[in-house]
Amino acid sequence: MKYFIIRWCSCLALSSTLIAPAFSQGTLPPNAAASVNGIIISNDTVEQGIRSALAQGQKDSPELRKAVLGKLIEISLLSQQADKNGLADSEKANRQLALIRQNYLADLELSTFIANNPVSDADVQAEYNREIASLGAQGMIVEYKVSDIAVATEADAQAALARIKKGESFDKVAKSVSLAPNKTQGGLVGWVQAGQTLPQIAAVLVTLSKGQVSPAPIQMPQGWYLIKLDDKKTSKPPTFEQAKAGIRNGLVQKKQFEYLSQLRQGAAIVVQ
Repeated sequence: MKYFIIRWCSCLALSSTLIAPAFSQGTLPPNAAASVNGIIISNDTVEQGIRSALAQGQKDSPELRKAVLGKLIEISLLSQQADKNGLADSEKANRQLALIRQNYLADLELSTFIANNPVSDADVQAEYNREIASLGAQGMIVEYKVSDIAVATEADAQAALARIKKGESFDKVAKSVSLAPNKTQGGLVGWVQAGQTLPQIAAVLVTLSKGQVSPAPIQMPQGWYLIKLDDKKTSKPPTFEQAKAGIRNGLVQKKQFEYLSQLRQGAAIVVQ
């Protein structure tokens, strides 16, 4: 249901002005916002739709809430009609529903893992102290503006590196072969500190000069990488209060990565 809520919420502002959903009053079970041919739409589902709309920049209002409920009713009507027309058992529907289920379960597993293995305030403070201590006597943060190319095999990485050595721009090669979402930006990652990257990346990053590309592919659990140092700068470190949210997020991502690496090591993965 989350997929459809997000997809439909982008239309809410328009539909709320052009279409006024007609609701009839009746008796509903507790926590039910509406019923469509006996199928309940819960208040929780409506609130989920509201949160999705707010995340897209819309403002909470009675009109928005009415529009969300109206769209959920339309979704229920259409899905019920699809069932009647036999579409629910089609290969296309089963394939898409399986993908939605898989994505939802993956998100649920990660969130459950973090809930059972939370990052504590002490963890955040310890990481802040470690990062401050790592700055050395000068006490300045070194930040690196990085771009990367992610590919599936070492051979693919070597081929990409060969193109760069022959004079093609890193940006062009990234757009051509990288598997990462940032390929459309030429592989641009942005500004990072070495300690915010994985050890394999950090070990190479700190050795690069501005404009230099990693001399060899870097093996990671999810593939092979080339990195380029676009720029470098120093700055004063933030206070703990300024840094704690970012540190917590980084520690959560680190836990998730380590968990995924553990799952990969115990899995039989075959890639063609």
